[in-house]
Amino acid sequence: MEIDLTKDARDWQRIARDYADNYLQPHEVEAELNDGVLPDEITARNKTRAMELGFTAIDVPKSHGGLELPMESQVAIWEQLGRVTNALSWCFPEAQSWMFDACSDEQIEQYILPMMRGEQKDCYAITESGPGSDVGSLEATAVRDGDEYVLNGEKWFVTGANFATFFWFQAQLPDEDDEALFLVDADMPGMEITANPKFTHTYASHHPTYLFADVRVPVSSRVGEHGDGMAYTHSWFRHERLMIGARSCGAAARLIEEAMAFANERIIDGAPLSEKQAIQFMLADSVTELYAARLMTYDAARAADRGDNLKAQHARCSMVKLYVSEMANRVADRAVQIFGGRGYMRENVAERFFRELRVDRIWEGTSEIQRLIIARLLLKRGLDGM
Repeated sequence: MEIDLTKDARDWQRIARDYADNYLQPHEVEAELNDGVLPDEITARNKTRAMELGFTAIDVPKSHGGLELPMESQVAIWEQLGRVTNALSWCFPEAQSWMFDACSDEQIEQYILPMMRGEQKDCYAITESGPGSDVGSLEATAVRDGDEYVLNGEKWFVTGANFATFFWFQAQLPDEDDEALFLVDADMPGMEITANPKFTHTYASHHPTYLFADVRVPVSSRVGEHGDGMAYTHSWFRHERLMIGARSCGAAARLIEEAMAFANERIIDGAPLSEKQAIQFMLADSVTELYAARLMTYDAARAADRGDNLKAQHARCSMVKLYVSEMANRVADRAVQIFGGRGYMRENVAERFFRELRVDRIWEGTSEIQRLIIARLLLKRGLDGM
């Protein structure tokens, strides 16, 4: 399905597709049957190749040695990586442009540039058991004590914490009537895993619950200035929501291709399954929704490249996450139905995506939160302001 992309985006799309097809996809079933884990040498090879291709630096400013790709090209990359199950594309860290705006020179040297070089890996500690997706009601605190901040709170679903070397920790500052983001080394005293639940998907990256009990960090670990509050976390949300849309498009495309190939090969009553009208309707609905989703996702990426109004960008990224994640879930459900009993086997790509895509309607803000964001911005700004 061709849509109008820049030459740069098409070139990166081809590079990412080759990487996904040849380095990641062949190991999906192996990962699925081994708790998401691949042999160390395979993971190291995949990470090395990703770094050679520049994937760790696609959003890093050129002034810091990065590629500073347009968001359209970044979406093209993550769309292709989204074709792969078991989060195998998470084998490399990714430094993002907002980090260079938010962090001090010292923080960039200590955390962000090493991440671009593959020497550090981050995770985001924001979600809590009570507020859930309501990040404006967080209960974790940071209290100034001389040259340090004392961090307290419990963070849920800290994705990738088992591989992380440092955390982004979001907290309220009750003594300063503010909110702030902190950089916290993963081995700081006072940090404890209180739960590490098994999730529906089969990923090597875990989502543990962490307790921060009087964790002391230097004042220099605070990100940004007074009044920045949630600004940088919102930047992270915009990026992640857009890339969830990109990955969901890639997943849906692969599901359609695999289901169509199976339907063409499967013979029922002397004819291919694909000749059944019920199957054709499912495929038609899926490809139509994918077409709309891709146009929406790339349009939101181009809005970021143009530097459109930030509130409008925020709304569009929420619309992308809402529509595209739910679209991919519908496509996965239809693919399982087309495969029949085979679609319920873990070795089948439709079964894996059916489980994996479900969480995209929850993390980085549930579908319901996205609807609230969209509706509130619409009521404030009007249709022309979206």
